[in-house]
Amino acid sequence: MTLYAAYGTNLDPARMGERCPHSPMHTTGWLLGWRLTFGGEEHGWDGSLSTIVQDPLDQVFVAVYDITREDEQELDGWEAADSGLYRKTKIRVSTMTGEIVVWTYVLDGYEGGLPSASYLGVLADAAEAADAPADYVAALRRRPCRSTGL
Repeated sequence: MTLYAAYGTNLDPARMGERCPHSPMHTTGWLLGWRLTFGGEEHGWDGSLSTIVQDPLDQVFVAVYDITREDEQELDGWEAADSGLYRKTKIRVSTMTGEIVVWTYVLDGYEGGLPSASYLGVLADAAEAADAPADYVAALRRRPCRSTGL
């Protein structure tokens, strides 16, 4: 088992249960010094894709999952890491019991562009399902977005 931090649609435990049925949620926490942003608009079918970038003044809510090797390979396919769209990186997550080192996916592309309103809605719903604080979920719902698909 290895620890994986989800910050996007994989925050939703039900979604992760479908994608990675052998990998339970371990805990939730925060990526301190990171910011949720969007990029790779040319790769998304409905606007820009979620990613994280370092930012000393921000933080990102995450759900940490115990991932089996088999589920990790499956998740690589879902996240297009096997095609190079996302790459894996190690990060530190601050939890209620201390810091842990985990891996996550980071978009291999430039920051910029807007996600669709529907994608932001899915992200906010996923954060809510993972018990993110209400103000974090509300901030996701207020983010600028494109009102229609491409």
